[in-house]
Amino acid sequence: MSFLFTRRLRALFFFLALPLLAAAQSLAAQSVTAPVEDVPFITTPDHVTVAMLELAGVGARDHVIDLGSGDGRIVITAAKRFGATGLGVELVPDLVAQSRDSARRAGVAARARFEVQDLFATDLAPATVVTMYLLPEVNLALRPRLLALAPGTRIVSHDWDLGDWAPDRTLTLAVPEKAIGREKLSRLHLWTVPARVHGLWCGTGGATLLLRQQYQAVTAQLTQGDTALSYSGRVHAGALHLLGAGGAAWQATVDGDTLRGGEATSTLPWRRAVGARCS
Repeated sequence: MSFLFTRRLRALFFFLALPLLAAAQSLAAQSVTAPVEDVPFITTPDHVTVAMLELAGVGARDHVIDLGSGDGRIVITAAKRFGATGLGVELVPDLVAQSRDSARRAGVAARARFEVQDLFATDLAPATVVTMYLLPEVNLALRPRLLALAPGTRIVSHDWDLGDWAPDRTLTLAVPEKAIGREKLSRLHLWTVPARVHGLWCGTGGATLLLRQQYQAVTAQLTQGDTALSYSGRVHAGALHLLGAGGAAWQATVDGDTLRGGEATSTLPWRRAVGARCS
């Protein structure tokens, strides 16, 4: 898998300046233009590769897109061990040729495809899983596109996070052979793309539900007649889970502009408001 830099000089700078990157990561949320012209890569150990795919729960129905695929091992492992299909994108033609040859020798060439391609030009929509081993500023530049993917899409990043979008889970692995950094560890971060629920929703009988969303976290105000109730909770993929005062639960499934659910077993739909109020 690949770290992206514009020049080999940036690759050298990275190794010399690695201890400063963690401190600089909070500054990376500023607008950046991600470098895409040259792609040195650092090999991901096999046990880390497997752990990334297991963390994402990869199976035969998944399509894995690996951004900066290096020698192709993530996509090949996803196809051979987990039965998935996959696409690896990489800027270095020799690495893509090596990956294609490895896929043929592994017997998975029909399910593991590799392209010489800029990751920022890659269509991510077909992915059910996205894997990456990129620098913090590149992750942040990708974040709006990742958040726009279909709810339930899983994202796994090796070592670097996505800024203030907190991961759903982080796994730390010992990597004694790791050639960079002081810690001989790899941290794997998992996110599940949440459904987009922010805004006003309209129920039956004049009921309204105002949802405010920050990534997975959601607060809600439910108004029915003269009664207003407050809730807080999370949205995971297309499932909304809220808790109110006294432990009252409010759960719904999200399907585009429709919510189905509520207290108890109600399945009456809520519709996303068009404009600032329910008609």
